[in-house]
Amino acid sequence: MPYAHRVEPGTQVRLADHDTRDNGGLDKEAGQARFAELNAELDALQEELAAAGTHSVLMVLQGMDTSGKDGAIRNVMTNLNPQGVRVESFKVPTDEELAHDFLWRVHRVTPGKGVFGVFNRSHYEDVLVVRVHELAPERVWKARYDHINAFEAMLADSGTIILKFFLHISKDEQEQRLHEREQEVGKAWKLSAGDWRERELWDQYQTAYEDALSRCSTEVAPWHIVPADRKWFRNLAISEVLVDPLRGYRDDWQAALDELSKAKLAELAAYRKLKEETGR
Repeated sequence: MPYAHRVEPGTQVRLADHDTRDNGGLDKEAGQARFAELNAELDALQEELAAAGTHSVLMVLQGMDTSGKDGAIRNVMTNLNPQGVRVESFKVPTDEELAHDFLWRVHRVTPGKGVFGVFNRSHYEDVLVVRVHELAPERVWKARYDHINAFEAMLADSGTIILKFFLHISKDEQEQRLHEREQEVGKAWKLSAGDWRERELWDQYQTAYEDALSRCSTEVAPWHIVPADRKWFRNLAISEVLVDPLRGYRDDWQAALDELSKAKLAELAAYRKLKEETGR
């Protein structure tokens, strides 16, 4: 049974139905051992992705404050070659970004062929924060669901493998983590009164997430709900979701690499023949 829940297209999400403390029937030691196996496989898959240059990967991370987006990136990406990974974080839009359509700042940093791209927050902020804080009329943010689906379909048609993760944390776990930040002096830089203010809008955010997950989980860009109260299980669940579909591209990548190998060998043979003929 998969460790994360894949949101099937056309279904209505109810976050209360998903256990934030799920452990997949594993203890921490077994989970970390399985994570290490998957992480090693992900490393090999990324190498093939980069070398073949026929596809890109876009990993989208969303979740409430303290749900572990940074931790997931740090742990799941730990063995990947940084030359082939590009992480983009989306904060409050700049004046220049606001002067364009809401997808402009996102499209310009989508991963190119061979690149493993990670979005720490994403274009979904425009149907989450914008909705909860009423930064745009309802008719504007509601239309964005269709815009997002069309945008992601276009990326998929261009060879981007899209995998989206909602890190599902409980309200109690969030409170505990926020308090831990206050008590850990070395990490006080993480503190923000804004985190507590956003927490007051918890229910509104849950509703906004339910709608975004329901309206924007498609066959080419599915959403996965990841139990995130246990950090080790969060990392395991994300790794499994990444590795499983990427395995299906290995034959395509190997075919591309075989052709590349033939071309390289032919180039080397031609060089040696020319050197032999010219005596240089």
